[in-house]
Amino acid sequence: MADDHPVVRDGLSALLGSVPGLTVVEAVANGRDAVRAAVTAAPDVLVLDIQMPDLDGVAAAAEIAKVAPGVGVLMLTMFDDDDSVFAAMRAGARGYVLKGATQDEIVRAIRAVAAGEAIFSPSVASRVLAYLSGPPRMADPFPELTPREREVLNLIAAGLPNATIGVRLGLAAKTVSNHTSAIFAKLQVAGRSEAIVRARTVGLGNP
Repeated sequence: MADDHPVVRDGLSALLGSVPGLTVVEAVANGRDAVRAAVTAAPDVLVLDIQMPDLDGVAAAAEIAKVAPGVGVLMLTMFDDDDSVFAAMRAGARGYVLKGATQDEIVRAIRAVAAGEAIFSPSVASRVLAYLSGPPRMADPFPELTPREREVLNLIAAGLPNATIGVRLGLAAKTVSNHTSAIFAKLQVAGRSEAIVRARTVGLGNP
């Protein structure tokens, strides 16, 4: 499992470790270590938070789908907005459960993902169903990005440095750097220049 809050990480590890048939093989604090653990520990299920340093949960899920496709990803997070839910689904997550879930609900979700099933918290499931049954939507050139990441990418494409982007969006330099790293990982680009080319190709770059 991966969560950057020690209290949550330790508490969930203890909770899951007490359930017969479940074993916590590793607990890490960021997305980059989660990808490493998926490869080295090869768990049946990897439980991920969304907001984590180094690499967020959505970007980590996308990486895991490439380097350890046999590992089922379950998002366990407080974020229930549509952008987070659908970005996680597109990244390859099989389940999406909110942190307000009970122990039984979390355990049931882990077992479902391990069995290859898709599972969502009730409030999330209703929106997923509505989304899938709704009218066709215009294609988003970068559907894996969150709205904030699209804002950052637009300003990167406009040629602005991170410091200026931070001032423009009211974000700390470290936050902009984290968003930038997540964008590069999700778009699978080597660096800023390649990201700018990709973004400008679809019309981004308006300061």
